Amino acid sequence: MEIMQESNPVLKAENVNIFYGNYRAVRDVYIEIPKNKITAFIGPSGCGKSTILRCFNRLNDLIESFRVTGLVSYHGTNLYQSDIDPTEVRKRIGMVFQKANPFPKSIYDNVAYGARVNKYQGNLDELVESSLRRAALWDEVKDKLKASGFSLSGGQQQRLSIARTIAAQPEVVLMDEPCSALDPISTRKVEELMHELKENYTIILVTHNMQQATRVADYTAFFNAEATADKGGKIGYLAEFDSTEVIFGNPREKVTQDYVSGRFG
Repeated sequence: MEIMQESNPVLKAENVNIFYGNYRAVRDVYIEIPKNKITAFIGPSGCGKSTILRCFNRLNDLIESFRVTGLVSYHGTNLYQSDIDPTEVRKRIGMVFQKANPFPKSIYDNVAYGARVNKYQGNLDELVESSLRRAALWDEVKDKLKASGFSLSGGQQQRLSIARTIAAQPEVVLMDEPCSALDPISTRKVEELMHELKENYTIILVTHNMQQATRVADYTAFFNAEATADKGGKIGYLAEFDSTEVIFGNPREKVTQDYVSGRFG
């Protein structure tokens, strides 16, 4: 597989293998994530998309049997070296999950939560407003900031989760299928938001929706899985990574062609 080289990647995985106990879930991934772009991870279930995504902010550390080999770096710094604090990693590399997960707090306190934990010294009111504006939610909630985050619709809750993430002032935002539980109108709003956010953030998006990848992503990585010697076992790998235009218009690998054209087995 030809490797696309970025002159100054924000994140990089080099020869990354991921294990759960003795089981190797992902093999030999090399990928460079460009700054202020949206990179989509696509592929069938069980191919390692979310597993690789969570390596970038060390969320896999919360799984006891998890182990990674190879190099995962952020601006050239090995994220897994012994003196790196995972909490500090997650401040710089935020996460938006598949299911909107507002805290049982007011809308205001949801957005302010990370800033308070991080002992933010600036004007909290301004931070909350700017974060809600960046999440395209301010006009809808500005008159009910004391209301519960649970009072919002599903699409609004997901945008609240995005506002809470960016209020912590990360550089990178990881999104793990953020629209899978949303209706088409809410999905469109979140996709529009992604386009706006990439001016200030680097975004990695895991999605099962190939049309969504074509709409929002600058680059696309196609992950696949192959059978292992273990009965029923599969191992994920990166099949191809390039501009979204190439991946969906003229991919090099036959397996990528089959997947994006709907001929995938």
